[in-house]
Amino acid sequence: MLDTPEAKEIFKFCNRFLTHDYPKNPRQVLSELLEMLDPNLEADRYGQGEVITSFEEEVAGLLGKEAAVFMPSGTMCQQIALRIWSQRQRTANVAFHPKCHLETHEEKAYQRLHGLHGILVGSADRLLTLADLKAITEPIGALLIELPQRDLGGQLPSWEALSEIIAWTRECGIPTHLDGARLWECQPFYQREYAQIAALFDTVYVSFYKVLGGIAGSVLAGPTDVIAEARTWQRRHGGNLIHLYPYVLSAQKGLRERVGRMESYRAKATEIATLLAPFSEITLVPNPPHTNMMHLYLRGERAKLEDAALEVAKETGIWLFSWLASTALPTTTMFELTVGEATLDLSKQEIVAAFQLLLAKASA
Repeated sequence: MLDTPEAKEIFKFCNRFLTHDYPKNPRQVLSELLEMLDPNLEADRYGQGEVITSFEEEVAGLLGKEAAVFMPSGTMCQQIALRIWSQRQRTANVAFHPKCHLETHEEKAYQRLHGLHGILVGSADRLLTLADLKAITEPIGALLIELPQRDLGGQLPSWEALSEIIAWTRECGIPTHLDGARLWECQPFYQREYAQIAALFDTVYVSFYKVLGGIAGSVLAGPTDVIAEARTWQRRHGGNLIHLYPYVLSAQKGLRERVGRMESYRAKATEIATLLAPFSEITLVPNPPHTNMMHLYLRGERAKLEDAALEVAKETGIWLFSWLASTALPTTTMFELTVGEATLDLSKQEIVAAFQLLLAKASA
C-alpha cells in the first residue's frame, strides 16, 4: 500500500520524516561529494591507491585492528570472514543467532557458496546467552555476534554479559566475528571507544550506508594475515572492482560528519519512546531503546493504518513509516524506527500530534 504510485507522490510532497534521513537524489549526493573532493585526488585501481588505502588505515585505527579492507557490501565481508575462520579451525560449523542477517536475508549464501553449516544459537525472540553457547555439542569454527541485534529492535547485551561470552570463546579457542553493521550506534550504550568494543572480536565488519548515510560499502578489519587472505576472497567474489572511490569518498564523508552524532540520535530515540509510551495502542521494543533504533508495534488493521499514514502525510507533510510488517498477532503490525538526521528536526509536539492523528484515523 505504501509503495503504490499514489503513495510515492505523497512521499514527494513530504518535507518531514520520522525515521532516517532526508531523501536525496543522486545529483544531490554527488554534488555534496564534489564539494569535499580534492581536485588532485587520483582514482583507486583494483583496491590500490591513496584514496582507498588511507581510508582502510583510518578505519583500522579507529577499530584498533592491524589491517582493514574496503568491500562493496557487508554480505561479502561476513561470508569471507566466516569462511577464513572456519577453514583455519578445520570445521564448517559457524554459530550465530537465529535472526542473524546471514540466516534471514542472504538466501543461505554462507551454505550455498562456501559450504558452511550454520548452528543457530538460542531463541529467535531474545539475545543469545552464554548458556545457549554452552549447550552446543558440536565443534564451532567461528561465532558471529551482531551488535546491535537489528531484528530485535536494536537490543544489546550488557558489557558484562558480552565479556563473559567472549571469555568463554577464547577459553575454547573459538574465533569471534562482529557483525557491526550498526556498530557506530553502540557507543552511547557501552560508553566505550570503538576500539575497545572491537577488541573483543577477532574480526569486525562495519557498514557506511546505514546511519552514516554513505552510498554503499563496508570494511572488514582484523589481523594482517586474515585481511590479506580476505582480499583474495574479495577477488573471487567479484568485489575487487576497478574503481571504488565513489563509495569510499561517501563512506569517508559519513564517518567524519556523523560518528560524533550518535549520542544525539540515541537521546532522540529515548525521547520518542517516552512520548509514545502512554499510547495504549503502541508497544515499544526495547523500551527504553538501547541505541537510536526501536521497533514500534501498532494495534489495529494493517490496511487502515497504512491509509491513515498516507492521510497524515498529506495533511501534515510528515512521513511516519514506509512499511508495516505482520506479526504473530493478527491485530498487531510493526515497523522499525531508526533515528537519523531528519528525525532530529521533529519536535515533541509534532511527534505526539502525528501519532494521535494516525491512530484516530485508523480507528475511525
